[in-house]
Amino acid sequence: MIPHDLWPVDPDALVPFLLAVTFVELTPGPNMAYLAALTASHGRSAGMGAVAGVTAGLMVYMLASVAGVASMVAAMPGVYGALRIAGVLYLAWLGIEAWRGAGGDPAPVGVATPFWRGLSVNLLNPKAAVFYVTLLPGFIKPEHGSFERQALLLGSAHILVSIAVHTAVVLAAARFTQYAASAGGVRVRRGLAIGICVTAVWLLWETRA
Repeated sequence: MIPHDLWPVDPDALVPFLLAVTFVELTPGPNMAYLAALTASHGRSAGMGAVAGVTAGLMVYMLASVAGVASMVAAMPGVYGALRIAGVLYLAWLGIEAWRGAGGDPAPVGVATPFWRGLSVNLLNPKAAVFYVTLLPGFIKPEHGSFERQALLLGSAHILVSIAVHTAVVLAAARFTQYAASAGGVRVRRGLAIGICVTAVWLLWETRA
């Protein structure tokens, strides 16, 4: 058995951390709303492309946290505020676009489009930045090594959890694909579009100063 102080991260903090990030990822938010709407209208492949983009966005924030950039952004109200408003507006635009396309056949999307949109949704989500600034450091213990190494290990664990949750969202939403192709499916797509817009309002409220 590995001695407690030789673990690369605090073993007593690992399970609470995994539970915390699982609850965070299961909380409805921009990523979940967009993935569900995209998958329902364009299918599982598009949804998985967006999952890849969201994952890339989380990696950017994780590396920024390790480098100290995320902390600096959180400490600058102007930068954080601009990121917050940009994220809300972008999410609202996606909701409006989804509503407009709900009444007809969904326009085909290229292979790269879902990836870049998933990346944009996540990079413009201030809650993702705040997660790495506020929650992650609380599980890092100096006696287990450098901040950078522990942040990378815990951040990687968070990313694996997010991939599992987001993939589950895509697979669940894909079940609506056949129904969404019927006349009744217009209501499904419009309901998801409204969900994206509601999420934008919720994000604006939750990230207020």
